[in-house]
Amino acid sequence: MGKKTNKKTDRETNVSTKISAEKTRTKVNGGVFIYTGAISTGELAKALNVSVGEIIKFLFLQGKMITINTVLDDELIGLICLEFGYDFQKKNIVAAENFEEVEINDDPSKLKPRPPVVTIMGHVDHGKTTLIDAIRNSNLVAGEVGGISQEIGAYQKEINGHKITFIDTPGHEAFTQMRSRGASVTDIVVLVVAADDGVMPQTVEAIDHAKSANVPIIVAINKMDKPGADPDRVKNELMQHDIIAEDFGGDVICVEISAKKKTNIDGLLETIILVSEMKELKANPDRYALGTVLEAKLDRNEGPKATLLIQNGTLKEGDFLVVGTSYGKARRMTNEFKKVLNVATPSTPVSIIGLAEVPEAGDRFMAFAEESEARSIALKRKQLKEAKEKSKTSAASLEDLFAMANAGDVQTINVIVKADSTGSAEAVKNSLEKLNNDHVKINVIRATSGAITESDVLLASASHAIIYGFNVRPDAKTRSKAAEEKVEIRLHNIIYALIEEIEAAMKGMLKKELVESVTGQAEIRKLFKVSKLGTIAGCMVTFGFIKGTNPVRVLRDGIVIFTGELAGLQREKDQVKEVREGFECGMLVKGFNDIKEGDIIEGYEMVESE
Repeated sequence: MGKKTNKKTDRETNVSTKISAEKTRTKVNGGVFIYTGAISTGELAKALNVSVGEIIKFLFLQGKMITINTVLDDELIGLICLEFGYDFQKKNIVAAENFEEVEINDDPSKLKPRPPVVTIMGHVDHGKTTLIDAIRNSNLVAGEVGGISQEIGAYQKEINGHKITFIDTPGHEAFTQMRSRGASVTDIVVLVVAADDGVMPQTVEAIDHAKSANVPIIVAINKMDKPGADPDRVKNELMQHDIIAEDFGGDVICVEISAKKKTNIDGLLETIILVSEMKELKANPDRYALGTVLEAKLDRNEGPKATLLIQNGTLKEGDFLVVGTSYGKARRMTNEFKKVLNVATPSTPVSIIGLAEVPEAGDRFMAFAEESEARSIALKRKQLKEAKEKSKTSAASLEDLFAMANAGDVQTINVIVKADSTGSAEAVKNSLEKLNNDHVKINVIRATSGAITESDVLLASASHAIIYGFNVRPDAKTRSKAAEEKVEIRLHNIIYALIEEIEAAMKGMLKKELVESVTGQAEIRKLFKVSKLGTIAGCMVTFGFIKGTNPVRVLRDGIVIFTGELAGLQREKDQVKEVREGFECGMLVKGFNDIKEGDIIEGYEMVESE
């Protein structure tokens, strides 16, 4: 009995109890009349325990004619309350499905210090991720395409007894929206500026996001180890954007560092701790958790997986969640080191599994007491979202876009974006929408994570759209459907190339160039471990042909996990140059042994565009 009472007390401030039901619309508490919406004269008289006649007489003397059924506005309610000795307060009740609109006012006695959430921002290649590496003693850069971050990452570090949560936002212009999201959840922005490069376009964008979020900025002047380093030049350039360093008479702390050489990293961390202590950051751990989705994806083995930032409350293993329009149970929580956590307190980033669907990066989430409540609220949120989405019907090719631009007609080109993560999909979508000009408008009708499917092809066919894949590939069945429906699928793994391609077409400058042509796909049916060679894939070529001399990529659930070449192609016991559809073969992928049964090996070649 006592245990049950304690559990209820631990979460007595749960926001869901405030938004799920308010059975009494009006009440008087300690001389304060609290109401939630429209109220009649009769209802107000009953709540204040005065006669209707007294209220009508009072307002009549004020020159206002009312009856017992008159619906009173806020001004009249306030006037009546003050006359009869009550203060008044209007309480806004938010529907449960709109929980992100709830205004949280925690009891100050329940607030406890929490770690600061620090966002690393700055121009591409100015050293943001290298700085995170230096702080974590990790090596994130090595795992990134071209050394550029393409997802939001969140990491927690304990320094001298103080925990700090770091968010590493991508620096390329395409990820403006992701950086904006980072600023919306952060307490402090560390603006990384290269000492030899100075203030660049994305530096200015980062400043704007930090200012709009009304959070303090600490400038990390990086690459001080380089010969051309000039910190004073950086500070002068920052002054043009109202970022004035302390030694220039302002209030912005600038710390000179070298992330690569790990110089003065401690000084930067001490500055972060100092600024966070001045902000007196606090949260209430004794409530159900709420916060924001930083990233989400579909994991082949574990299902929908989301990285959450707990902004208030405590998330416990087994809690029921509404995340965006999805619901589920926090079946397992892990930190950035894949260590399993039982609880996650404010400012903690965690990866969770147990959701029914993949949410979107930037979605808000909240934990609830009952699964039925979470399921019901998620369903309502999904219905509201679907009601807001407009159906768009207006297949196309890049050549059509080129023709539109040359014709000088104002046209709309519909695009479907599929990517390896929701963050990347959003980034591509935002980049394409920025390309609109006087002749051609880009209309992104779908931007989601996951492999390109037949459903995408059918939507493209119905809406006269081009499909753009970013780090994803369609399977043989989807390619066949696309050919049947005459839907064009354009595939890229570097965002610059994707944007430049469509921008060139919009400007009427599309020229012949080398483009990728898929020759065939083979499904891995069996694995053979050979000590001297590695793992040989026993495959069946499911369409086209595989050439031993052509480059290949390995696909898992439509997602590219490796790109390279074959070290060997074997048919029965002989090495062969080519294996065609319907035949079995053995393949050895050069430099990659992490293959699994069910993976697809895709062969391709570069040919001149028509």
